[in-house]
Amino acid sequence: MSARAYLGLGGNVGDARATMAAALKRIDQRQDCSVVAVSRLYRTPPWGKTDQPEFLNACAAVDTRLSPRALLELCLETERAFKRVRAERWGPRTLDIDVLDYDGRPFSDDALTLPHPRIGERAFVLVPLADVARELVIDGATVSARLAETTVAGIDAVTDSGGWWKA
Repeated sequence: MSARAYLGLGGNVGDARATMAAALKRIDQRQDCSVVAVSRLYRTPPWGKTDQPEFLNACAAVDTRLSPRALLELCLETERAFKRVRAERWGPRTLDIDVLDYDGRPFSDDALTLPHPRIGERAFVLVPLADVARELVIDGATVSARLAETTVAGIDAVTDSGGWWKA
């Protein structure tokens, strides 16, 4: 049985675009995951820790047979494969992959809470998520409704479509 999950991707160290594209290809090549939609790529200001370079961010819809926890493990394994170092909270990174939602179902354990608890606070997630899941309901409101109430200053599309990861 397959579930639709949404992933948030970002990075600001090295060639973040190439790293995110390679990570999506790696996930898509698995037998238990299929990348079905990817947002445009966005340049976004840093969040949380602001004295660092701008980020590139995107979101992807993935059909998967993995459980929520197994999907998180895949994301963490993929980050490690691309030399992600967790030295500083909200700090610079080669690659960040967050599980944002899993089939609209709540989930919580010691490592993962779904939907991701801070989606509604983060324009750098809402803007690309709206490209692939405008009507997804997060905590009682659609992504498009949450986005309408969010300041998106400084967020700019870098690509015209979601096909950037296949190039």
